[in-house]
Amino acid sequence: MPDRAAFAADTALPRVRDLLELPAIAVGLPRVDAGARGLDARVRWVHVSELPDIAGLLAGGEVILTTGIALPDTDDSLRDYADALAAAGAVALVVELGRRYTELPRVLVKACEGHRLPLISLHRELRFVKVTQAVHSLIVVEQINALHASESAHRVFTRLCVEGASASSIVHEAARLSSCAVVFENLVHQVVAHAPANRSTDEVLRDWSTRSRAARTSEHSDVCGPEGWLVAMVEARGEVWGRLVLLPDSEPDALHLMVLERAATALTLNRLLEQQQDPMELQAHRTTLADIIDRRFESSDDIHARTAALGVPTARQQLMAVVVELSADRAHQPHARPRDLEAELVASALRAADVKALVGSLRPGRVGVLLPLPDGGDSTKTLTKVAQHVIAKADSAKVSRPVIGVGSAVHDLDAVRRSFAEAAHAAEASQGSPEDKPYYELPDVQLRGLLYVLGGDPRLQAFVERTLGPLLDHDAKKGSDLVGALQIYLTHGRNKSAAADAAHLSRQAFYQRLTTIEKVLTVDLDSAEACTSLHAAVMAYEALRVQ
Repeated sequence: MPDRAAFAADTALPRVRDLLELPAIAVGLPRVDAGARGLDARVRWVHVSELPDIAGLLAGGEVILTTGIALPDTDDSLRDYADALAAAGAVALVVELGRRYTELPRVLVKACEGHRLPLISLHRELRFVKVTQAVHSLIVVEQINALHASESAHRVFTRLCVEGASASSIVHEAARLSSCAVVFENLVHQVVAHAPANRSTDEVLRDWSTRSRAARTSEHSDVCGPEGWLVAMVEARGEVWGRLVLLPDSEPDALHLMVLERAATALTLNRLLEQQQDPMELQAHRTTLADIIDRRFESSDDIHARTAALGVPTARQQLMAVVVELSADRAHQPHARPRDLEAELVASALRAADVKALVGSLRPGRVGVLLPLPDGGDSTKTLTKVAQHVIAKADSAKVSRPVIGVGSAVHDLDAVRRSFAEAAHAAEASQGSPEDKPYYELPDVQLRGLLYVLGGDPRLQAFVERTLGPLLDHDAKKGSDLVGALQIYLTHGRNKSAAADAAHLSRQAFYQRLTTIEKVLTVDLDSAEACTSLHAAVMAYEALRVQ
């Protein structure tokens, strides 16, 4: 398609086959005698002419109506007549039988067939003026409809731009207006946003990267590839960062092209305003991840097609949920929104680790990662590498050390939600943990995790105050740290010598502190039951302090 302007104009016009369905022509009992392969040609105008040299007056796209009374008599002249019409760009020759011919000359039929020029015979007399009126009215109506559609699309996409709509919203509007599947991809053919319209997601996105690479195009809107996609480049200031693809169910027309280019323009503005938005790839990741967690998908095949199109294959893989809890120093990123900073930090860590995963902000301060791993793969090695890169990125970005929780491995997409709940629990419960691990799983948190989760319960808070309150009051008044000494003692299994060493105190000094604790709390530290209660209270107190 070398001339997209001509394409836009032509596709707003009726086809030759459309004319045959008009009542004004149908009453003439039309029959296609040759050139049926040219019936999809677009009609610009209709000429009624008996001139044998009419070709010189044509501009292309005309249908010629004639009774044939002045057509040449010889075979060579008839052949030349057909050749001249085809060369001038005529799209059909309609001959009314009865006045000159009762049957069309074979040489004319053969010549028109050779040029794929539809040759249509009318077997009943009709008024040509009614034909021209009907066809010209149809052409005008088609043009007016195209203008209305263009105006409507302009309003829709202008509103989306003003509202700062996401790439996904723009793509969905393009699919609605065109009634076709629409896909927005980046330069490495990963799907940033898509809308399947009347198709399934799996059908639209299956093997997307391979199919997309086969649909090469120039810098202009074009029909390309073996599937006849209509493609527009999305660019601004000379920089191309993606392609918008419309997958028509039949030959694309002017409406498709107009909607595609309006949507591409809206995506360009979206990109230019991106300082206030997430990068488009992160939007796509976050949306897909949220749909998986919230189970907003029709089938597993649809989701697997979407993730594969994002460059993160999840089919036939074990899936592990990872939750990263972090907080940023906003002074170093004054213009960045939390999810920009946090999700991009984790995404860049995954790229540095050469690990493919879905990344999305779950809430401020929390980033979710869905990590696909082959069955039998070393998950510990991969998780450790991911955690190390996330911690390193956080350190370089002046973000406090993140706490990383990991859920159990699952194979069913419906179980991903549970895995994320486990990962979130592990991350939350491990904040303030005395153990320094790259990541935490549920077996790591045990009682401490339960106490962290229950931290908002007034009954647990009352238990802590009832059990440790006197000791906390004593520390506040005396400036001591008897609670810390108690924690060390209990953490070291009530081994006084080991606890003293850990506290960097002489045994005598440490023993004196234990005696003071017993007096203040009126407990016996040799009692296993009393120490169990105290240990639970100390862990609950630590959990409450980090919430």
